Amino acid sequence: MLSPHPRLSHTFDVAIVGLGYVGLPTALTFHAAGARVLGIDVSTNRLEAIQAENVDLLESDRVRLAAALRGDGLDMTADVSRLSEATAVIVCVPTPVTEHLAPDLRALAAACETVVEHAVPGQCLILTSTTYVGCTADLLVKPLVAKGFVIGTDLHVAFSPERIDPGNDRHAHEDVPRVVGGVTDRCTAAAVKALSRCTDNLHQVSSAEVAEMSKLLENTFRAVNIALANEFANASRTLGIDVMEVIEAAATKPYGFMPFYPGPGAGGHCIPCDPHYLLWQLKAERVSMPVVENAMWAIAGRPGHVVDRVREVLSDHGKGLRGSSVLVLGVAYKPGVEDLRESPALEIIEGLLAAGAVVSFHDQLITEVTLGGQTLTSVDPADAEVDIVVAHTPQRGAEFIWHNPDQLILDATYRMAGQSGRIAL
Repeated sequence: MLSPHPRLSHTFDVAIVGLGYVGLPTALTFHAAGARVLGIDVSTNRLEAIQAENVDLLESDRVRLAAALRGDGLDMTADVSRLSEATAVIVCVPTPVTEHLAPDLRALAAACETVVEHAVPGQCLILTSTTYVGCTADLLVKPLVAKGFVIGTDLHVAFSPERIDPGNDRHAHEDVPRVVGGVTDRCTAAAVKALSRCTDNLHQVSSAEVAEMSKLLENTFRAVNIALANEFANASRTLGIDVMEVIEAAATKPYGFMPFYPGPGAGGHCIPCDPHYLLWQLKAERVSMPVVENAMWAIAGRPGHVVDRVREVLSDHGKGLRGSSVLVLGVAYKPGVEDLRESPALEIIEGLLAAGAVVSFHDQLITEVTLGGQTLTSVDPADAEVDIVVAHTPQRGAEFIWHNPDQLILDATYRMAGQSGRIAL
């Protein structure tokens, strides 16, 4: 029992473990609120990129980063032993899935092991990475107890899922409500105190497990509704209807409906990954979730549908896919980011190449893509002479104007109505 140990005087108010797409904006939000922040990342390349301001951030966060680097109150290091210098520790590391759609917990397990190793009495440890229900207990509570800590007395442990939307500047980080669930009531109170340094909008729940499940529900909800929107898009095309007009009409209802939009698939760190954490966990309990399972299979199959539609459209115009030139417009998983993680464009390009097509791409934010040992470099779409363009993720400000008004454009964004040559996915 470690409770008689004196509480240490901490140099930093908060330490952020992992300075990626979640961790860095989180660190900047705390710093902007006046907190003393220690940023920790095991990648020295990432730390150098941050120091050089060569990172993918919203413009508002770029301003915060520049101010933080010029001023005081933000220290960044790869030295994990310095975790003991912080009053609160927030874990923000990726939680992807494997190629077999099972949770890939290597980064999270390593981060939690490091946090446990350097934990000192008086700290509040907050896990924010999306994961399975009970992960906070498994990776933080149990090893801390094994070391002799009394949770809720010596240390406080909580889960508070991140809610950062990369590339979206409509919601400031500090304005988005945060769910907070502690292992004990005192843990919840300590986590609320720590997080209130940068936001007052905190929603307390009864346990870490409830907080963990809430994040899984958020992104599973999105996945299911995206799959549904894709199905309506297919049905609308079959019936000769503009699905975007259908969605716009349905969205006029002020209750009971929330608009989701079809596309070439779902990419990024959340939708293609998070529901699989729940499905994986429930398999051990022999519990099925057929709605979720079918939605995830439908989302996974969407890039293949795009390749099939390219083949169909070319065939309708007297061409085969093999030997045809295809330009993919935008390869990031969403507009406004330089992020290729789980981007449907990668699978689409692979499928097109496997079918014998000659593939190129254009993306204002991404210059190169390497697939199967082959490196593609972004080209100027105005100069590209291709058989068909696949509009995947047009970055903001892109001009969809080609010298040839007859250019075939397969619109996987469903947002290019009126463009000559445009064909709906």
